[in-house]
Amino acid sequence: MTIRSLTRTLLLSIGLGVLVIFVLSFSADAPRLLRVLAHFEWQLLPAIFGLTLLNYSLRFVKWHYYLGVIGVSDVPLAQSAMIFVAGLSMVITPAKVGELLKAYLLRYHHGTPIGTSAPVIVAERLTDGVAMVILASAGLIIYGVGWEMLIPIAAGMAVVILVSQHRGVARWGLDLIERLPLISSRVYHLEAAVESARQLFRARTLILAIGIGIISWSGEALAFYLVLTALGLPAEPILAVQAAFILATATLVGAASMLPGGLAAAEGSLAGLLLLLGVTHDPSVAAAATLMIRFATLWLGVAVGMIGLLLAASRLHGVDLTGDSSPAS
Repeated sequence: MTIRSLTRTLLLSIGLGVLVIFVLSFSADAPRLLRVLAHFEWQLLPAIFGLTLLNYSLRFVKWHYYLGVIGVSDVPLAQSAMIFVAGLSMVITPAKVGELLKAYLLRYHHGTPIGTSAPVIVAERLTDGVAMVILASAGLIIYGVGWEMLIPIAAGMAVVILVSQHRGVARWGLDLIERLPLISSRVYHLEAAVESARQLFRARTLILAIGIGIISWSGEALAFYLVLTALGLPAEPILAVQAAFILATATLVGAASMLPGGLAAAEGSLAGLLLLLGVTHDPSVAAAATLMIRFATLWLGVAVGMIGLLLAASRLHGVDLTGDSSPAS
């Protein structure tokens, strides 16, 4: 895997994103959609962007904290930030597997084994998911919809956490893998990953990470609330509850879909829930809200991430990050 191959994958995903935007726009009556957007209160856009950037900043705090948890405490703050930001560009790769770029960059600069650092990325996504389930809980109770989608996701998260803390089960799984001819030689990577996961999912660390996740994703929920009010919906407390529920549910559905950036799945969930819950009865308003929040969250993150990726590319031009040579700086 090189930076060039990652960039190619990223551009393909961006193309899919553009296609989704076109489909959403024309399915909602494009002329009507443009009129809705023309009346958007654009003066709220800096606040919307600011809340999204707050989310990214707090997620970086969690990333850097996690590095300390797994024993990688000597990464300079600026370099850690560059690695984290570069990873943001990878959120629109299939199933977000491109975020493993962070583990590769960490190995290249510090020699940290990928098996040791990769669980950090899993822990980030899992604790973000738990935080979003919590944010969605008020809406789940009020509307009684979404349980069918969120319960399996929450159950899967719980299984990962419990297995990581049960040495016997983890050892049984590793012993089973050791008997498989094609991957048995790589079991030492999994042993490192299991040990990192055990540290990352300890109760104290887990609670702190979920707490950071609740605060950070509340920023994006508030950003969605501002998007809805900027489109003319009444600024009432129930709208804030609806915004948190819809955004959290749509984000989780998008993640569970394994599609690049949750494209199509997240947009469909956002627009569909806005109409299903009666937040708006106008498909064009639902489409406009969907486009604006995805632009302010997903695509802003990709744009910021591209800056980090360009910085990484300038230092790693032509380097095969999956190779064995990984000079630490």
